[in-house]
Amino acid sequence: MIEIFELRNKMEYFDEAVKVYWNQWGSQSNYKFYHDCMFNSCTSNCDLPRFYIAVRNNSIVGTYAILRNDLISRQDLFPWLACLYVVPELRGNRVGSILLKHAKEETGKLGLTKLYLSTDLEGYYEKYDWTFLTTGYIFNGDATKIYEATIH
Repeated sequence: MIEIFELRNKMEYFDEAVKVYWNQWGSQSNYKFYHDCMFNSCTSNCDLPRFYIAVRNNSIVGTYAILRNDLISRQDLFPWLACLYVVPELRGNRVGSILLKHAKEETGKLGLTKLYLSTDLEGYYEKYDWTFLTTGYIFNGDATKIYEATIH
């Protein structure tokens, strides 16, 4: 069985979680960036960012985050789903869809009615009621697709 937790409520997984996030999106030189961002989100009373982990058999098998901005040009849009990840051995078992549903629920609890993401994937998010909104640009200038979900 998979359980999803906000990282601040399961600090015993903190070091493992930082490594999972960093291994997927980090570089050799920015481990401290991930550690500092995640630590401060877990120890402050801020509304965002929030980091989530999916746990099965005491091991992290998936992640996502809700961020103020995902290093993208469209800073007028808020909040952003980021860092959606499922361990390779569980892909194809609907873990991603469970994480996406959970993210929408958590966004709703914050009193927000929209959630955005940027991606280069084709056809994945549409299956889960995400709608292509526009094209934006990530911090290095590359174009990326922006999707929107309406929170009910």
